[in-house]
Amino acid sequence: MKTAISIRDEVFEAAERMARALGLSRSQLYTKAVSEFVQRYHREGVTERLDVVYGGDEAVSRLDPAIDSLQSLSLSTDHGA
Repeated sequence: MKTAISIRDEVFEAAERMARALGLSRSQLYTKAVSEFVQRYHREGVTERLDVVYGGDEAVSRLDPAIDSLQSLSLSTDHGA
């Protein structure tokens, strides 16, 4: 898809330098940058939603002490077998 966008001159110039340094076309650089931004934003959205569910009450998000102990024991005896 072809599109037109407006960005500040200094951002455009920095992107041009980066594209040359990485051996990418302008389209490849902008596609990669936007894709990574979208993925990061999506991951942050998941984290924020989990924080809403578990973040308010520490007791809700804390691992049960018995499970924590068993888990620690299993890790200390597991030698990658």
